Amino acid sequence: MKASHHVFGSPTLVGVAFGMGAGALWGMVFLAPELVREFGPLHHAVGRYLAYGLLSALLVASHWKSLAAKLTRREWLALGWLALAGNTLYYMLLTSAVQNGGIAMTSLVIGLLPVTVTIIGSRDREAVPLSRLVPSLLLCAIGVVSIGWEALAPREQGFAAAQLTGLLCAIGALISWTCYAVGNSRWLGRLNNVSAQDWSLLTGLATGAQAVVLLPIVFSLGVGSHDMAAWGQLAGVSIGIAVLASVVGNGLWNRMSRLLPLTLVGQMILFETLFALIYGFLWEQRLPTPLETFAFACVVLSVLLCIAAHRKPSPPHGAAHPGAKIPVPATT
Repeated sequence: MKASHHVFGSPTLVGVAFGMGAGALWGMVFLAPELVREFGPLHHAVGRYLAYGLLSALLVASHWKSLAAKLTRREWLALGWLALAGNTLYYMLLTSAVQNGGIAMTSLVIGLLPVTVTIIGSRDREAVPLSRLVPSLLLCAIGVVSIGWEALAPREQGFAAAQLTGLLCAIGALISWTCYAVGNSRWLGRLNNVSAQDWSLLTGLATGAQAVVLLPIVFSLGVGSHDMAAWGQLAGVSIGIAVLASVVGNGLWNRMSRLLPLTLVGQMILFETLFALIYGFLWEQRLPTPLETFAFACVVLSVLLCIAAHRKPSPPHGAAHPGAKIPVPATT
């Protein structure tokens, strides 16, 4: 079997399917701040990740002793910063961005994740050279800029200040999740004795612990200003997002991360942008504009071009591995 056929074979296609599924579930996260708008970013983050932590604890309880025995202090520290960068801090910044700047603008900035992750991943051992990814990255940039073109234009007085706040929060979320995506993929490459699903559940435990630490702050921020119905709605949204996005979505993402190289992992984040925008259109009860339709086409074509770039093995650089399987992100 030729290496080029192997690289484009079943593992790659299955990995892309996992990435699409994760994007469809993660896209729902952009709707949550609008569904329970009366609560702030900290309420949303603590609510979601308390539920995520509890669900993770229930799912990991049956094999906790054997799993904990595989972890050292180094792994627990890694889980702590991954939970902060990819969950707690990221979600607070994203919620603030959506509530101040809207779903479209936030999707625009988060949609740049494939560019940031792919550029970093192109430095990994056995990665596809960045020169072969230029057409895909260019289309990605055109797509996300087109999506946000109309959203970034001020439409009323006072809008500019809120938009700027949302933009800065979205940029912070972009940086935070880029750190998570790269770090998480590389840790999955190191941990041969821990499954992708277990690593996701362990991340959930670490995130849940952070939510517990933040819980007193939440209670101090005007608990009595919301009635029981509002708190019940927040709990329902938090549990739903925890199950669909955190447990199922993260599990799909981790499975994908073990099947695809980091340069292709970055492109899969585009599906989150696409689904977030689709859900946003449904929420606003409107069809996409011609510019948004053009952006969709650019984003989809960008992913297809990136997949095509991985059909052929990378040119040998130094010590090559002919006939190698899907490259695992290099450890550093």
